[in-house]
Amino acid sequence: MLEVEQGNLYRLARERSERGRTELADAVSDIFREKGAKLSERERAHVFGILQVVIGDVEKRMRRRLSIQLASAPDVPHDLIAFLANDDIDIAFPILTRSPVLVDKDLIEVIWHRTLEHQLAVATRPGISEDVSQTLVETKDERVIRGLLENHDARISKATMSYLVEQSKRVDSFQEPLLRRQDLGVDQAKRMIAWVSATLRQYVIDKFDVDPAEVDAVLEQAAVKEMDSAAAEIRVPSRSAELAELLQNKGEATPELLYLALRDGEVALFVSLFARMTGLSEPLILRVVFDPAGDALAVACKAVGIGKGYFTSILALTRRARPSQVTAAAKTVRRVLRLYDGIGEPTARRMVDQWRFFGDFRPAMKPLEVSTAVHG
Repeated sequence: MLEVEQGNLYRLARERSERGRTELADAVSDIFREKGAKLSERERAHVFGILQVVIGDVEKRMRRRLSIQLASAPDVPHDLIAFLANDDIDIAFPILTRSPVLVDKDLIEVIWHRTLEHQLAVATRPGISEDVSQTLVETKDERVIRGLLENHDARISKATMSYLVEQSKRVDSFQEPLLRRQDLGVDQAKRMIAWVSATLRQYVIDKFDVDPAEVDAVLEQAAVKEMDSAAAEIRVPSRSAELAELLQNKGEATPELLYLALRDGEVALFVSLFARMTGLSEPLILRVVFDPAGDALAVACKAVGIGKGYFTSILALTRRARPSQVTAAAKTVRRVLRLYDGIGEPTARRMVDQWRFFGDFRPAMKPLEVSTAVHG
């Protein structure tokens, strides 16, 4: 290090004003930037030692400049980098996302003790370990977890991945980034078929070369599980059927009554009413109502003249009632509403007639699902 520079550093170090401290940090920063590669180990230690003494006293602009400059350096003292990593996010961001000096312990401490913005920065860091990924997931913040899933360099353990697959039942924003990860297992992707949209379902088929017959089997199992859950709520089905028949004969089986029955938790009455309005069997109505995609419900409602307002409310209530999903995702609602708007009532009635004849709705729905996947 040149004597004049060393003398200037000592002079500035004796300054106690904010301006003096900033000039000192600026001078040290300039030396490191211009001569860093030529400094001896002793000189480098001297430069960083001065920085560590004054770093907390200099203004944010200067700390930000230092953070950018030191973010990619592999030989910066750990204490200095850890200090900057815990500073305000505009200072910490370059360090958190790039510094090779930080270790897992540092990153985990930042995740637990700093802000959401610090967590999001760590989530984008290349090559983070399974332990750091697990800690990010343990924050339970959807934005942080989605950022982690979109970081394809992040390593995620099988146990954590399985947990996130389960969480994607209720958190739709996890579904697409999960399916696009290379470390997602084929079996995990197949399980997600039961609750993802038609578009993502087709993506699984294409990416993982899944047999469409296997997709049907997965959807069938999901429908059976949903039906079992709904059927468990039906305590005296015969009374519900009798009441539904009475209401229909009196002309009181209206869309409003259908909605009110579901809203009030009268699942058995809702199923019986809907079955009589559509002419479908109650088991088939259960499959229509709890089909994960929601498309069949849209067709059935359109076929019997249930208006868009009541249909939207019924859709939301049936999604909420499902054990695998807390609320309907906005994207799913938009897609199903587009389908409802796009299909005419005569076409919907013809489709329901086919369901009644074949005892199943899926064959008639397949062309519609393809159209929805292309245009949705």
